[in-house]
Amino acid sequence: MKKYKAFSRLFFALAIILSDIMCAQVAFNYCNLQWETLRSGFSAPAEIAFLLAIPYAAGILICAALAWLFHKKWKNSN
Repeated sequence: MKKYKAFSRLFFALAIILSDIMCAQVAFNYCNLQWETLRSGFSAPAEIAFLLAIPYAAGILICAALAWLFHKKWKNSN
């Protein structure tokens, strides 16, 4: 059915968009924490910014799993 194909492509696109947003957000926060550590004396290391990747990774995995599921249903419905 066409709706499974559309859902598969939608969730695949969402997974790609989330990965791009994750990269940008983590890189920005890493640079910001590194700068603030040098200038303002923050006590947290810049590597803490990588913890932001955890919720994004979960969202990417969920979107990828849903895209795979809808793709499988689309192939079986033909």
